[in-house]
Amino acid sequence: MTYFLTSSPCVASSPALNPANGFVDELKKALPEPCSALFICSDPDQPSLTYGFAEDMRDSFAQIGVTFTGTAVLERKNQDQCGELTANAGLIFLTGGHVPTQNAFFQEIGLRERLRGWDGVIVGVSAGSMNAAEVVYAQPEEPGEAVDPEYRRFLPGLGLTRHNIIPHYNQDKDWTLDGLRLYEDITYADSMGRRFYVLVDGGYILGRDGREELRGEAYLLENGVLTQVCREGGVLPL
Repeated sequence: MTYFLTSSPCVASSPALNPANGFVDELKKALPEPCSALFICSDPDQPSLTYGFAEDMRDSFAQIGVTFTGTAVLERKNQDQCGELTANAGLIFLTGGHVPTQNAFFQEIGLRERLRGWDGVIVGVSAGSMNAAEVVYAQPEEPGEAVDPEYRRFLPGLGLTRHNIIPHYNQDKDWTLDGLRLYEDITYADSMGRRFYVLVDGGYILGRDGREELRGEAYLLENGVLTQVCREGGVLPL
């Protein structure tokens, strides 16, 4: 298995794939031929956005010379076909959305077990990349979550990587939630005793052959301290 855990696989305000940091080149090298794509919903009960994303990705991959032999969306209505759909896919997208909602669906369909021994390419997008971790950090994002004592910030994940990813730092670094600064008042405290890789869009973790590397602009948040560890165009073995 090869996996690309991205903040976003696309250029800003466009469905076109982002070639920065070797993403498109590495993706084309890793993809099997022919290639069938499976898109797993972040919210299985509201799959319309995932269907739209699948259409965009079909066109975007065609623009880089990759034609899908088929596309499927795994949602509530066909979740009983998870095993068949996963086994027949050469490329699986873990789509973006609300981390806890997606996490619950992954657990319900037993996705972690389905991926054991599966030999293909995974592209994680935002929440999908976050849920790829062994233990997922579900950074609060919806109103009320930051102050809800019942909100679970750490969840069991797919176990593809031991690293926690937080995406979209370029968009969210100055965001406030429930009257708190998302990073300084919430995430910094959650990083005590932990390590989070904070990605700018265009950055990603590439995993293959049992090794991982961080590519593009990214920061390490550990014990309340944020440090830049990789720059645009850079590669950092993990």
